[in-house]
Amino acid sequence: MPKINASSVAEHRAQQRAALIGAAIDILVNEGAAAVTPAAVGARAGLARSSVYQYFDSSAALLATITEEAFRRSNEALARAMAAADGPLERVEAFFGESLRLGAEGAHRPAAALMNAGLPPACQERLVELHLEQVAPFRAAVAQLGAPEPALTADLIAGMLHTALAAVENGAPLGAVTERTLALVRRCLAPAGSTVGPADAER
Repeated sequence: MPKINASSVAEHRAQQRAALIGAAIDILVNEGAAAVTPAAVGARAGLARSSVYQYFDSSAALLATITEEAFRRSNEALARAMAAADGPLERVEAFFGESLRLGAEGAHRPAAALMNAGLPPACQERLVELHLEQVAPFRAAVAQLGAPEPALTADLIAGMLHTALAAVENGAPLGAVTERTLALVRRCLAPAGSTVGPADAER
């Protein structure tokens, strides 16, 4: 049995699996999906290819796991942020604010790389499912606000989030982008007939 750096074999295996997933995500983001192979991932993680096969039997298995991991961590952070918000507008703001914070950390890069990776059909279908799960609480909050055509409204507002994420990735200050984006969101979601003044929009 190899020497382990954990209190148990189970913990050691969990650490090795996490190291392999981290290495696979790093390769995916920097080199593309085609480069995510058991040999490359093992080399990046400092493990023999035979060790990688104890956890993942193919490149497809690695990509399937990355697909899940790319959303799990972000979804947990988004859920915590939205759970702390009172009211649907505040939940929308929390979703946007946390999404931008995660984007500034680079958390969205694996999912973005997967979107353009030409994944096997099963992985592609799961990727779509995970994306829909991620935006479902945001879409529900928009509907609770009584927005006209809530599904379309949510999609249009989400377009602002994508633009804001691109701005942050291109070096725009996170605070300034977040403040301006949330101001625009408040204007878009203001009840029909109401007036959102400059002070309200910028708060």
